[in-house]
Amino acid sequence: MTFSYYPGCTLKTKGKDLETYAIKSAEVLGVTMEELEDWQCCGAVYPMAKNEIATKLSSVRALVAARDKGQDLLTLCSACHHVIKRVNNDMANDQNVQLKANNYMALDVPYTGETTVIHYLEMLRDRVGFDNLKKAVVNPLKGVKIAAYYGCMLLRPSKTMAFDDAENPTIMEDFIKAIGATPVVYPYRNECCGGYVAMENNAYATKKCNTICTSAKEMGADMIITACPLCMYNLDANTTENNLPVLYFTQLLARALGVEEDAQ
Repeated sequence: MTFSYYPGCTLKTKGKDLETYAIKSAEVLGVTMEELEDWQCCGAVYPMAKNEIATKLSSVRALVAARDKGQDLLTLCSACHHVIKRVNNDMANDQNVQLKANNYMALDVPYTGETTVIHYLEMLRDRVGFDNLKKAVVNPLKGVKIAAYYGCMLLRPSKTMAFDDAENPTIMEDFIKAIGATPVVYPYRNECCGGYVAMENNAYATKKCNTICTSAKEMGADMIITACPLCMYNLDANTTENNLPVLYFTQLLARALGVEEDAQ
């Protein structure tokens, strides 16, 4: 099972753990992640202006590269997944964006949204299968109570992202069960952590993060897992009222598959 893989900037710097453990775990599960050549930053934020085309082109280039290789495009970072998935939707459904992007890039074969964009968690659920993942676990995390933090970007806008039920998601809880741990469902698992306003209004971001982490701890969580480097930073650096560890979901995956030390 082979995918074109788009890492994004943060996974090569501050978010290395998210990628390192993902690649090693994928190998165990029979999944090959072929990193795209000459990929560019996705911009981290989806541009809302209808006439904003230039900042979408890096995502289009990644989508075209995957299409030309005949592969689905695999993502790991929540922000990258969000931007690329929405740009792909534009290229499939917005004739203005489609026309301008294709004209600017002068593609031999115009791109019209043919590539399937899939997040690593979706790959585990829909391609590997959580039942098969469970069979591959050699170090089940029995007795560990884990709170999944979804954040905003994987789930919304729900029709475009089509990741899970935006109000009552289950994919990360099902993942937690598959690696042998116990999921902790708490009220703020799909609420914003305030990540994009942390620089401008750190007090507000800290308040949001305290609410999220305190809620998880009160429900009995031993730790929080996330798929987003920005959420990881925010929940770790801008929390003052609890001491719950925050980890990438791939770190727990590698631990359960027995390759955590190999990935370090």
